[in-house]
Amino acid sequence: MNQNQKSEKDRFLQGISINVLLLGVVSFLTDMSSEMIIPILPMFIMNLGGTGLIVGLIGGLGDSVSSIVMVLSGYWSDRVGKRKPFIFSGYGISSVAKLLFAFSTHWWHILVLRPLERFGKGLRTAPRDAIISEAKKDVRGKAFGIHRAMDSSGAIIGSILVVILIFYMGLKFTTIFLVASFIGFSALIPILWVRDVKRKSQGITLKIGIGSLPRKFRIFLLIVTVFALGNFTVFFFILKARESFVDSGIADVLAILLYAWYNVSYTAFSIPSGILSDRIGRKKVLILGYLTFSITCLGFAFFQSFSVFFILFALYGLFMALIDGTQRAFASDLALKKLKATALGTFHTVISIATLPASLIAGYIWQFISPEATFLYGAFMGILAMILFILVKI
Repeated sequence: MNQNQKSEKDRFLQGISINVLLLGVVSFLTDMSSEMIIPILPMFIMNLGGTGLIVGLIGGLGDSVSSIVMVLSGYWSDRVGKRKPFIFSGYGISSVAKLLFAFSTHWWHILVLRPLERFGKGLRTAPRDAIISEAKKDVRGKAFGIHRAMDSSGAIIGSILVVILIFYMGLKFTTIFLVASFIGFSALIPILWVRDVKRKSQGITLKIGIGSLPRKFRIFLLIVTVFALGNFTVFFFILKARESFVDSGIADVLAILLYAWYNVSYTAFSIPSGILSDRIGRKKVLILGYLTFSITCLGFAFFQSFSVFFILFALYGLFMALIDGTQRAFASDLALKKLKATALGTFHTVISIATLPASLIAGYIWQFISPEATFLYGAFMGILAMILFILVKI
């Protein structure tokens, strides 16, 4: 590495703590593990006798359980003044659940295990985000963007690896679950070096903690909740691609490859989206994200060729990059410092609880009306949220 490259790297990482990088490595390994499972899980559920409604139930219920735990772990983390124990336990529980996926023989086993795996995610997310949000405000978007980029880099490798394991090595879904759980357990190691900055415990109750959140924060929650009601599980995007290629003989592989391409797009746009939100404002980036989601859903509703899906999965990755880290950074901007983890936990809980009815509605429409109507519903909710964000001042 020459002097100019080193200088550029130093400038890029300026203000970014070692904790952000360590947690990025943890997320890299965890998402490698998770993304080996996610693209095959809806297919696995169908193979075990599940329906579109069941897929929506499992996808939505998992996120809802995760969200309820997020606000509790965020509140408790603020109360005891510690983050690291919640982070370590959360990643550990998720890895155990992934291991148990391999022994499932009925769809209702996944109905139990998927929420358990998401329970671990809920336990770790708000305390982890609170550590990341300790970055200075002028680089906070970049800190979240770096974390998401490392997270989604692992996702790319995981989703490509699952294609190799299925198409070239002929491994069964259950064997892939075992491999994924092993990688998940390895993600616990870097957490040992994360520094848990000591802070005074907050003498708060859960009720007071939520009630004291700023008015602008609550307005922001209302708008993102409207959007969350239409932002159903990614399982339906994967199933739509699979059903479109069912006559090809390699529908599973094509669907997983497109999902891997989505992760490439997500990774490529994560850091630029975070930096963009620091420069032009979170609100403008989120409006663009909601618009991108609506366009993507309309594409899924009306097209089904591989070339169009290639573009649409890239747009879906762009949408995720625009809103994921930016929504959390915006929530962090609006939160009171002493209740930051509680605010972030509340943010995750409110919008993600909405994903249960969102995914159930999507599953019902999928099963009893048509898959195309599912995506028209998502497009409508995205446009509605975008209009509210434009009209309301925050």
